[in-house]
Amino acid sequence: MDTFSQDGNSIKFVCISDTHTKADYLNLPQGDVLIHAGDFTYTGLPQEVSQFNDFLKNSHFEAKVVIAGNHDLTFDISNYSKHYAQRFHQNEKIPIDAVATKAMLKDCIYLEDSSVNLKGYSIYGSPYTPTFYDWAFNLDLGEPLQQKWEQIPTNTNILITHGPPHKILDKCYDGFQAGCPDLRKVVLERVKPLYHIFGHIHEAFGQQKIDNTTFINASSVDLRYQTRSQPVITFSLPIKD
Repeated sequence: MDTFSQDGNSIKFVCISDTHTKADYLNLPQGDVLIHAGDFTYTGLPQEVSQFNDFLKNSHFEAKVVIAGNHDLTFDISNYSKHYAQRFHQNEKIPIDAVATKAMLKDCIYLEDSSVNLKGYSIYGSPYTPTFYDWAFNLDLGEPLQQKWEQIPTNTNILITHGPPHKILDKCYDGFQAGCPDLRKVVLERVKPLYHIFGHIHEAFGQQKIDNTTFINASSVDLRYQTRSQPVITFSLPIKD
């Protein structure tokens, strides 16, 4: 990654999420790192994953960092066969191999409760969200999600989760605030990242700063799954090494 940074002094991050097979429709600005906060498919079908990987392969970024979301069902390998295969993919002529499907996503840095360091910045990604109709990577509020958020390293500079923290860019069309209270507590009181990128709640697209953390809901489609006219939020950070 010797060519990181177009100006030699800073890294430009381009944030998207919830593209739901429509990533090719986005008019992405130039940047160094592409971040996708999950839901790149509708239901995790192999052809959807392949299409998204082609999009990544053809996107001109030095690094592409991706997490899964609740729609990316085949990526939740431990639960796919017993929870999602029959409900969502019963009409497929050939049974879907979740492991092979997940392996199709190869032209990116895929994070699943894991970290990567890019130019001195620690980036952590997790796909989990509070339980919602038993989709992928769902866990109940309380201890199950707390255990996931406890895994986030304190030195995380950029946090990527699929879902938002409670009362931060998480308001649904009906006024319900769907974010996770325990995630909010961990982010604001312990981790305190520079940026927290997420999606999941399409209608809450935007950004908000609390203390030293900038929160970005990067949902690229609206409530009706239509691509936004300006669906991208960017930020830049100085290169540290």
